[in-house]
Amino acid sequence: MNDDRYNTNTQQVLEQLSRAPSDRAGDTTMVTSPGAGTIAWSVKVKSNFSYNLYNVITVVISDAGTEPVEIGQQTQAFNMAESFSQQGTLTVGTYVVMFRVGNRNVFYAPA
Repeated sequence: MNDDRYNTNTQQVLEQLSRAPSDRAGDTTMVTSPGAGTIAWSVKVKSNFSYNLYNVITVVISDAGTEPVEIGQQTQAFNMAESFSQQGTLTVGTYVVMFRVGNRNVFYAPA
């Protein structure tokens, strides 16, 4: 019985949020199901592959004042701040936060 009330309350809250005007145009909200989560990695841009697609490698950030350590193998990620139809101009060596969206890796870093 508690589960039904919880689900009903959750649905009501979500409906209210979807109807309410947002004064926070810059905010981002993410709703996930129980047990799920948003996965993000710190990565370093290694090279431009094509257009706004870059080769990146995961880095581990430790203490302040120390260089992040590269781990694993390179992968590819799209820079959503750049055009899909022009060559990317992001500087090699830039550190960004990469997210997994669907079956694509993406990050947002203005050049």
